[in-house]
Amino acid sequence: MIEHIDTPALVVDLEKMERNIENMANKAREAGVRLRPHVKTHKSPHIALKQMEMGASGITVAKLGEAEVMRKYGITNILIAYPIVGEQKLKRLEKLAQDTDVILSLDSFEVAAGISIVGERLGRALPIYIDVNTGLNRCGREPGNETVALIESILKLPYIKIQGLMTHGGHSYKAKSKVEQIEVSKQEGSLLVQTKRQALEKLGIDIPEISVGSSPTSFYCDEVEGITEIRPGTYVFHDATMVALGLVSPEDCALTIYATVVSRPSLERAIVDAGSKTLSSDKSLYTEGHGLVKTIPGLTVSWLSEEHGVILTPPELQLNIGDRVEIIPNHVCPTVNLADELVAIRQGEIEEIIPIEARGMNK
Repeated sequence: MIEHIDTPALVVDLEKMERNIENMANKAREAGVRLRPHVKTHKSPHIALKQMEMGASGITVAKLGEAEVMRKYGITNILIAYPIVGEQKLKRLEKLAQDTDVILSLDSFEVAAGISIVGERLGRALPIYIDVNTGLNRCGREPGNETVALIESILKLPYIKIQGLMTHGGHSYKAKSKVEQIEVSKQEGSLLVQTKRQALEKLGIDIPEISVGSSPTSFYCDEVEGITEIRPGTYVFHDATMVALGLVSPEDCALTIYATVVSRPSLERAIVDAGSKTLSSDKSLYTEGHGLVKTIPGLTVSWLSEEHGVILTPPELQLNIGDRVEIIPNHVCPTVNLADELVAIRQGEIEEIIPIEARGMNK
């Protein structure tokens, strides 16, 4: 029974998670695009396989290590959305690509050259997505001429196949309204489509895939012309940031942290056993504190030390030592990466323990 869960614990409501997975799969299907979810959110082959059973065409990973874990469980269609640099990683890529339909992403000739060498060893061209900056200002060349120039240089490499253009609209998390979120969604799609058109006109190369990422923009994929693929991650659980953006309600959040009040040193302060080593230290532009206290509306985890979560409370609140609270984390992805397992419940009972096999796979 859930009363026996030792805290702090990451608890997943399976019915809510499955509904979230199904809703996004339906959204992609209705929009006529493929769904390639990013598994960095849950880092679990068990959940990745469930996403594929429910309509995903493949998966996205952040690092080669995550791909290696997922491949062990029979997942063979994998986009590595991160530049692979260095001979050690290229050797691992060569081994992985022997029996995996792997797609690589990059934004430089140097990374493409290394991948071409791996392709030569394998005797076939490896497919790549060119990363384009559409506003996040992280990886990615600028859309238009700058990206087309990169494509032109990469075309000289013999064992590379340019399969798509990709971007990550992470700046959508800064959008202050639905109108702004839709605008970011449309912009990330249109900039890639324009770049694709330029590549066709100047180089005579048709690039089949236009792949966009981020859970907020995926909500509006049916309003964006020209995209072929979406890569949301957070949607599988949702978190306090998604709630603050108005995209979901707290009841849609499938993952909560069960925590216990271990100290009540004053009427204005309750201490729980979930600190930064459980909740992570991530904050959001639109959330207060370090997580929503779902079981007590209006409260947040006010501040953290490593093993302590401090909740500032009104003096009249009856919150006693030994009481449990449920916390919706601000950013669910790093929260999951801090844990070894997910306690999966259905209708108030523990159904299974899901190990987080790819946690810490940052190489």
